[in-house]
Amino acid sequence: MIIGCPKEIKIQEYRVGLTPEGADSLVRQGHKVYIETHAGAGSGFNDDAYTKVGAEILPSAKEVYEIAEMIIKVKEPLAAEFPLIKAGQILFTYFHFAASKELTEAMMKTHAVCIAYETVELADGSLPLLVPMSEVAGRMAVNVGAYYLGKPFGGKGKLLGGVPGVKPAEVLVIGGGIVGTQAAKMAAGLGANVTIMDTNLTRLRYLSDVMPANVVTQYSTILAIKEKLPTADLVIGAVLLHGAKAPHLVMKADLATMEPGSVVVDVAVDQGGCIETCKPTTHENPVYTIDNVIHYCVANMPGAVPQTSTRALTQATIPYAIAIANKGWEIACAENPALAKGLNIRAGKILHKGVSEAFNG
Repeated sequence: MIIGCPKEIKIQEYRVGLTPEGADSLVRQGHKVYIETHAGAGSGFNDDAYTKVGAEILPSAKEVYEIAEMIIKVKEPLAAEFPLIKAGQILFTYFHFAASKELTEAMMKTHAVCIAYETVELADGSLPLLVPMSEVAGRMAVNVGAYYLGKPFGGKGKLLGGVPGVKPAEVLVIGGGIVGTQAAKMAAGLGANVTIMDTNLTRLRYLSDVMPANVVTQYSTILAIKEKLPTADLVIGAVLLHGAKAPHLVMKADLATMEPGSVVVDVAVDQGGCIETCKPTTHENPVYTIDNVIHYCVANMPGAVPQTSTRALTQATIPYAIAIANKGWEIACAENPALAKGLNIRAGKILHKGVSEAFNG
């Protein structure tokens, strides 16, 4: 199969869909790999690193899309890329369709085969291609939250871990999945008092067993969240519904109960966000303030640490990419139920229930 990897064009997105090691794995299977020039530069991979493993460099995204049977990338195609996509072409990337009707309709019009990283799902309900970026985003959420709590950035001027004789900050993590778990671990490691909420009692029991003493678990309800907000210095939204739009659990009216200079970080923003007042921002302009509460809502948080993120992502995606390249998407999906759940759009039709329901069928 002919595989193409274009350069990401989202603002300040430095990741790339394939590391040189990933390209090498595909070439060793007998496939042709084409990389857009400088596509890996942001992640620390120059063109020579790809040519040394047998990939070829093309000067533009247009040429990559023209030649490739499968496109492997990181973020969803943007409007400038829509005309480049061919009918029947396989797109293997993060889509988050439920958060964007425009993107969904555009991909339906292309009649491409859209396989979304975020909905590839194993039998145990885990999302193997979302996990690496969720791990990165969860850890980053605490770092950026702690940063914006600083007074020079509009925060209340509170150190997350406190110091001897001064109480640490209060961190509320909404969602006990991968993002929430990593966020809670990081916040606890810095010395904060952490409350992590979820509706899955089995998950809460597990977290209660493995988390340090400064992390408490609590069953998540709207009332429980509202009761916690007035004392929370940092709120991290980490709610994910597989392939569907995230529910709003913190409403605009709730912000009035929070202290001025508090910070919210909504990691679920690329799925619509679980905090009503959150809207996607960029690394260039990451924050805004509503009702004296700082909002950090960057939709591609892992893009800020591309060397870590790209390696973590490729090592997760490459076995699936090889299966698709070796067998074709139809056989690969038929043989692998997890990959089949990643099939969101094909021949102009929505195939994923969560995406369909997001737009009322």
